[in-house]
Amino acid sequence: MTNRRTFLTQAGMLSAGIMIAPKLVMAKGNNDVVGLQLYSLRNQLKGGDVKEVIAKIAKAGYKEVETFGYSKKDGFWGLDATQFSNTLKNNGLRTPSGHFEFDTFFATGNTDQLQTYIDAAHITGMEYILVPHLDGDFIKTVDDFKKIADKISTAAEICKKQGLKFGYHNHNFEWKQVDGTTFYDTILERTDPNMVKMEMDLYWVVRTGQDPLEIIKKHPGRFFAFHIKDMDKANNNINTEVGNGTIDFKAIMAYAKLAGVKHFIVEQENYTNIDPYVSIAQSATYCKNVLHV
Repeated sequence: MTNRRTFLTQAGMLSAGIMIAPKLVMAKGNNDVVGLQLYSLRNQLKGGDVKEVIAKIAKAGYKEVETFGYSKKDGFWGLDATQFSNTLKNNGLRTPSGHFEFDTFFATGNTDQLQTYIDAAHITGMEYILVPHLDGDFIKTVDDFKKIADKISTAAEICKKQGLKFGYHNHNFEWKQVDGTTFYDTILERTDPNMVKMEMDLYWVVRTGQDPLEIIKKHPGRFFAFHIKDMDKANNNINTEVGNGTIDFKAIMAYAKLAGVKHFIVEQENYTNIDPYVSIAQSATYCKNVLHV
């Protein structure tokens, strides 16, 4: 549903998007900047040389990375924010966004942990702080949906005051129907589109039976990033290299501009009979040469 406050703006943007042929709103002209969600190499990062992993990511064709798992105590896999930032710069990489744990904030409302994220984001040059997941116990009822959405708004306001943006990354549980609505719809309707942006994980949207194009048409300009993650043809429960699976990325990318997407981030959660570094390089090549992101 579209609330009254955003209807006119969305209607105008949607009309403009429909009038332009899809091929003209393809996500081109981004200088082949493809990002990688570092969760794709979580085993390598946790058990190896972080600097070596980052260097291999750059060699695989990436220009951006999206972080996960930061804490003030452990930093980024043993590197503090400054060391991690320098490692990225030394390899020609930047990090526009990061996934951070927010269950403690949602449970208590305490913002101390959020401030450590903000500090790390400033040091590393991030623009977006993201909620990547949350405990399902927080969103059992419609009232729960509203409470968490309001806490998301609170976090977004804190980030804005310190020069950062806030966002939410979906999985599939956000579309579970409760009393005629969903948590995903509640976030979109209850939060300010200018304050809370969405990172659309295309794999999870498709896997849960939603149509990413319809979501984009209803909420143009709301999505700052796509997670480009393909669905294995033989087993929809696992990923495969981008371009080898079932998701029609070409059709989706035709609406990237309407969606408001600025960042295209590859993520692969599992690998089948392929070296992870070979896999991410293959996905990067497809994104740049075929999808032109």
